[in-house]
Amino acid sequence: MKKNLNFIIAFLTLLFVGCNNPSEKHLELEAAQASLESNLEMYTMVWNEVFKNKNLDIINEEYFDKDVVAVATSAGDVVGLENFKAYYGNYITGFSDGELIFVDLFGQGDKMVKHWRFKGTHDGDFFGVPPTNKTVDVSGTTLIKMKDGKIVAEQDFMDFLSFYTQLGLM
Repeated sequence: MKKNLNFIIAFLTLLFVGCNNPSEKHLELEAAQASLESNLEMYTMVWNEVFKNKNLDIINEEYFDKDVVAVATSAGDVVGLENFKAYYGNYITGFSDGELIFVDLFGQGDKMVKHWRFKGTHDGDFFGVPPTNKTVDVSGTTLIKMKDGKIVAEQDFMDFLSFYTQLGLM
């Protein structure tokens, strides 16, 4: 009986100690959540800076991987900081009043999803298309891959037929 009692006491002690000490898994989950929250905050700040302040210089190695990829078209991806900056610069020059609105942004681990809306007047060159002075209002989704607190890849999805129709190109 004494042997069983000692076993029960030891078991209850281990159970109590185990319940009061955060497990490694719990600490890993907390760290992952903190990293995700930091990534979401940084990502929002960067794209607000690009579109609200027309600051393409923020597309740099502090926030983006030097080999960042914009999964763009069947013709190929946009790879590297300067190409990435030039690609998104088309939206700034093509729509001087362009506004990127985050409808929702969430993630898990190193992946994030952005639901967005883009509005603006096509009053400048846009990927070689001369100004149509038409307004657009489109929504889409972006899949985002992060690594070590930096943006590594983005892939945008939107209704291009609606976009081109609003521009008067269809």
